[in-house]
Amino acid sequence: METPKQHTIDQSQSVIDIKGLYKSFGDMHVLKGIDFNVFKGENVGVLGKSGTGKSVLIKLIVGLLKPDRGTIKVLGQQVETLREKELNALRLRIGFSFQNSALYDSMNIYQNLAFPLTMNVKHLTKADVDNAVEEALEAVGLKDKRFQMPADLSGGQKKRIGIARTLILKPEIMLYDEPTSGLDPITSAEINELIVEVQEKYNTSSIVITHDLTCAKETCNRVTIMIDGKFTKTGSFEEVFASPDEKIKKFYSYNFIQ
Repeated sequence: METPKQHTIDQSQSVIDIKGLYKSFGDMHVLKGIDFNVFKGENVGVLGKSGTGKSVLIKLIVGLLKPDRGTIKVLGQQVETLREKELNALRLRIGFSFQNSALYDSMNIYQNLAFPLTMNVKHLTKADVDNAVEEALEAVGLKDKRFQMPADLSGGQKKRIGIARTLILKPEIMLYDEPTSGLDPITSAEINELIVEVQEKYNTSSIVITHDLTCAKETCNRVTIMIDGKFTKTGSFEEVFASPDEKIKKFYSYNFIQ
């Protein structure tokens, strides 16, 4: 599979623009001056070992945490200055695909997908909801699973349903948290293909948090690697891992699966 195409990316427009971002928890300095942006229509991979601050970055982007210093602009809005109502409206434009899929075990797949729609979009008819669920399930190739329970699905199918539930609100930005974690190589490859299909079909801009370098290489137009609270190197997959930096070489050698 080739690296995602560049032609749909609008480099004149950043949907996420972060400057001089610092975040500490007591004496633990997690982010130490992050500069970062995502262009419209672009997938950017955020790489780093566990505990390096990748999830803290995501929480800052959606306003669940406040930065100590720095600015975060998302879809033209200054996140750290927004009131709760404005933040909630912004979050509806951002889709989050959780590492564990976060499906409701007591609901079937149709109900899982319909729930965020009926909670957040008023005055929908039953036909509107049916059509939206069908479109989202079709996008992830699981139309035949609408009335099954999450417990009946494989790990890969749950990941797909989690992505479908995120897509149902037609987000402009997708945040993928370890999308291939815990999956076998064949299923991982299918999820990678789906991430690229979502980018092309919905023209989403995405952050892919991963330490799976195959996932990063196949789904992301650019990658950035976080080491010691900073982005050490940003560029294409090939540019980043051609770096002579020993810490980057070590990360590659430890993680990469041919």
